[in-house]
Amino acid sequence: MAPVIELKNINKHFGDHHVLKDISLSVEKGEVVVIIGPSGSGKSTLCRTINRLETIDSGEILIDGERLPEEGRNLAKLRSQIGMVFQSFNLFAHKNVLDNITMGPVTVLHKSHSTSKDEAMELLKRVGVGSEAHKLPSQLSGGQQQRVAIARALAMHPKAILFDEPTSALDPEMINEVLDVMTKLASDGMTMLIVTHEMNFARRVADRVIFMDDGRIVEEAKPEDFFENPKTERAKTFLNSIKSE
Repeated sequence: MAPVIELKNINKHFGDHHVLKDISLSVEKGEVVVIIGPSGSGKSTLCRTINRLETIDSGEILIDGERLPEEGRNLAKLRSQIGMVFQSFNLFAHKNVLDNITMGPVTVLHKSHSTSKDEAMELLKRVGVGSEAHKLPSQLSGGQQQRVAIARALAMHPKAILFDEPTSALDPEMINEVLDVMTKLASDGMTMLIVTHEMNFARRVADRVIFMDDGRIVEEAKPEDFFENPKTERAKTFLNSIKSE
């Protein structure tokens, strides 16, 4: 069986800056892969290339074994199969929570409004914000907005969900309520690629940790191996810097 997500020799430049350097990785069905590393290492750019929110200069991206094209209808089809949860929620401010979630299923999956509404209410209950369905995003806390964003991604029945620093814009007391939802998704078997600074979460939930620095994958291992016995000096330095904070 092909990996749900596969990247082969991905390179990406921003002008003269080589942001991603020959990146290859795969994410298997049901696997939780966590990407960590210092700021500016290319983690978020890598995450955003997977559904072409960032273009690539060379390499190949495959979703369930099918090559992701650069544009066109097939790109939209494959992109709809990969959910995305952003750092800054990216909810539509002028639409209430329920409409934010039903828009994708209705317009992209061509589901009926009634079916989409029923599914949306179930998802909102699942992430703990069932009573907020008719509020605008601005009426919710950051943690609630992020849980709505997760429900919106789930509403598309994705093959995998990408999380790009999903807790970094949250106040400390709101972080755990989002991580708890993500932990439950992992236990339910959702395929996830997560860029995060939350090391305890990575240690607890990841099947595999990928450590990036300067646009490269420097090390990858099971979380217990990476955190207890990192193989590279760069990873050791990074982990020591976190412990000293």
